[in-house]
Amino acid sequence: MTFAVSTPVQHGLADYLGSHPEFFEGLAGFYQARRDRFIELLDGSPFAATPAQGTYFQLVDYSNASDRGDVDFCRELIDCYGVAAIPVSHFCEVPPDCRLLRFCFAKSDETLELAAQRLRAPQK
Repeated sequence: MTFAVSTPVQHGLADYLGSHPEFFEGLAGFYQARRDRFIELLDGSPFAATPAQGTYFQLVDYSNASDRGDVDFCRELIDCYGVAAIPVSHFCEVPPDCRLLRFCFAKSDETLELAAQRLRAPQK
C-alpha cells in the first residue's frame, strides 16, 4: 500500500482536479463520516480516540490495552490481530512519553468493523 504517488501521477491528478472541482463536493463530509464510524466502532474497547480534524488518520491512545512501546505494540497488532497501525514515535525526533498509535480510517465499513472487532481483543 502507498499513501503517496510519483511526481508525474501527482501532476496528472492535479490537472484532473483543476478541471473537475465537483470532486471536492462532499469530500470533507465523507472523511468525517469515516472518522466518526471508526471512533464509534472503538467505543467500549481499550482504545481511546479524540476526533482528528482535516485528515484521514486518527491518533488512538492505547494505554488501556498495553504497557508496551508503540513500535512493539504495532508489531503485536499486526502479528497477532492482523491490524496495522503506525507508531507515533516514528514522527518525532524525541518521542513523547505517551501511548499513541496512528490508524488510517479511509477504509470501507467492512474493513473498519473487522479492525475494530480485532482491536477489542488486546489486553494488558
